[in-house]
Amino acid sequence: MTADAPGPASSPDDDVARLTDAQKSLRAQMLATEHWSLLASRSTTQSEVLTRIAIFLTLVSAGLITLGVLGNATGFRGWFGVAALGVLALLVLLGVITQLRVFNTATEDLVYVLAMNRLRGAYLDLDPGIGRYFMTGTTDDDSGAVATYYPFAVRDRSQVFASSMMLMLVVNTALVGLFVGALVFASSDSIGWSVAVGAFIAAAQFVLWMLKGYRSYRQVLRTHVPLRRAAP
Repeated sequence: MTADAPGPASSPDDDVARLTDAQKSLRAQMLATEHWSLLASRSTTQSEVLTRIAIFLTLVSAGLITLGVLGNATGFRGWFGVAALGVLALLVLLGVITQLRVFNTATEDLVYVLAMNRLRGAYLDLDPGIGRYFMTGTTDDDSGAVATYYPFAVRDRSQVFASSMMLMLVVNTALVGLFVGALVFASSDSIGWSVAVGAFIAAAQFVLWMLKGYRSYRQVLRTHVPLRRAAP
């Protein structure tokens, strides 16, 4: 039987049971093509953001080494303070840009996971018997996303704590705290105030970034309308 064999007219409300074998085969091919496209896009996005993180960490290392060399050359006097503030300001700016990209990538990754879960649900419609072979989620809702992200473990805080996003967040908040502390010290010449204000700003930024990440995650789930939900 060929792919253009006669069968029921195609419509968004077609039931799979009404499709001919040729139409089921054609649908499976189109779903597989979309699946591979999503996998390629997800892989490219992850590779790009990991490269961005590596570049940023390299620049941070280079910047701090540069400050050490300048400090030895100037005895930490004269124009060293201006140079240190300039280097730290540049690193903070690059850190914010990279942090935004990391958080955007996390949101994009969730969208890719939901989309691929929806496709696996379509595979189940075509052949319900293959359900037992899927290790990842087959529903495009919150439960399905969790099943795809954590197929072999229960989701807990360690997953988030050990993520690349958290690595970037810790480095970036430390840089912001260091930069603010340097500004306070330059204006007040007080080490105590510098440490206190820098630590407070770093902690506040950490909390705000975490809230932003959580809200972005929930926003995707609120705006997304699942076609298949997990059984209660």
